[in-house]
Amino acid sequence: MNRAAPEQKRTWTAGTAPGIFPLLGHGIAFYRRPLAFLNSLPAYGDLVELRLGPQRAWMVCHPELTHEMLMDPHTFDKGGPLYDRLGKLMGDGLVTCRQPDHRDQRRLLQPAFRPSRIAAHTDLVTEEAAAVCEEWRPGGTVAVTEAMTTLTTRVISRVLFSDSLDDRTTAEVRDCLAAVVRGLFLRTVVPVDVLFRLPTPANRRYRRALARLHAIIDTAIARRGPHTGHDDVLGTLLAAARDEGRPTPVTAQEIHDHLITLLLTGAETSALALAAAFGLLARSPQAERRLHAELDAVLPGGRRPGPDDLPHLVYTRCVVSETLRHSSPGWLFTRVTTREAELAGRRLPAGATVLYSPYLLHHDPSWFPDPERFDPDRWLPGRPTASQRRATIPFSAGNRKCLGDEFAMAEITLALATIAGRRRLRHLPGAAERAPRPAITLGPRSLVMTCEARSHRRPDNAPGAGAAPRVPDSRTAGDHVVGNP
Repeated sequence: MNRAAPEQKRTWTAGTAPGIFPLLGHGIAFYRRPLAFLNSLPAYGDLVELRLGPQRAWMVCHPELTHEMLMDPHTFDKGGPLYDRLGKLMGDGLVTCRQPDHRDQRRLLQPAFRPSRIAAHTDLVTEEAAAVCEEWRPGGTVAVTEAMTTLTTRVISRVLFSDSLDDRTTAEVRDCLAAVVRGLFLRTVVPVDVLFRLPTPANRRYRRALARLHAIIDTAIARRGPHTGHDDVLGTLLAAARDEGRPTPVTAQEIHDHLITLLLTGAETSALALAAAFGLLARSPQAERRLHAELDAVLPGGRRPGPDDLPHLVYTRCVVSETLRHSSPGWLFTRVTTREAELAGRRLPAGATVLYSPYLLHHDPSWFPDPERFDPDRWLPGRPTASQRRATIPFSAGNRKCLGDEFAMAEITLALATIAGRRRLRHLPGAAERAPRPAITLGPRSLVMTCEARSHRRPDNAPGAGAAPRVPDSRTAGDHVVGNP
């Protein structure tokens, strides 16, 4: 099959990855070297059978096949080891609920993430980003991942609860997230529950972190009380709970589940994307210079961006798009067949686990030449091909696509522009480039860098503030396409 020409008539191939570790199947290899393991799978076909412990699973390795599955959520529903574990953490919220409940839940929450609301949150994001980097001193070291998690936790908590969590609670959420994401991945790829009931230090840390996150949400709800005039997500949920005209009233447990789902997903993934962006830029001097040139032109003097500046931050958005291709935090997902189904010519039984990986697609050289190279130019206007657009799914696709994809893109772009306009982050001397550690999400979990002050210069041909800057490349025709197909 010609993998580089999906528009031609396709003949799907299906295969089986070589078996190893008879007791645990591919789980240990998956856990120890997940990225290398994923990159090896397309050699065995477009749909590859795996064994995870006593269970069989199938990995989808082609963009068109991935979209075929995601566009049929009634057959390929949320489920599998990943969502079973997430359900114990998040309850029956938007991320983990089954398809029959999804539409009502999405309709309830979608208004908070509409484009008009994103514009209203611009000042919130840039205010928090400026506050975080204001604490950094030139010449000092910065715990970048920790700082980005603090930033995104403050942002999402204000979107959810209006008043941000206090500094101590924000730090608790950040630390609890770290413990939870470490434990969840191992529980997903090694589904032997008895191992995780043992009173080991790691298991105790995981259970304590889980309990504390739930307690933080309960406290936030209790402080608000039954009546609210706040225009935030908690206010929307409480109003829905009081709405006697709703066919199905929103319960207290559902309010809790929605809030913990949005807190966890809204803080963790955006923080990792931002940390990855700074780490990649520091190893890509040309991309960093072009980013700084755009920021100096669009945001002279390092001023904070406003909603009218977003359309002019063209190269900044390219940096974000390439970061999400190169280091997408959401890197592995599962679906479960609700009935017997056919995929790639293979009959799958009801209840079969099907996996797909944005990382695998984003790093397949069939779609992205030299995929390990960080190259924001891939996303300049007119550059990405239709195949590349289809292969890039950092927020998934179909009707289960991430609720906050546009919010996340705006948040990361605004935070990157605000921070990079004021500070420059460099890797520590002698710091080696490390492969990300496996977890439910993917990204640099303990990135530490040094900080330098930025000097702002205005190029002679730079446009005035608020005017559209010249894109730093001659290829400007076509639409600027980011990420999702």
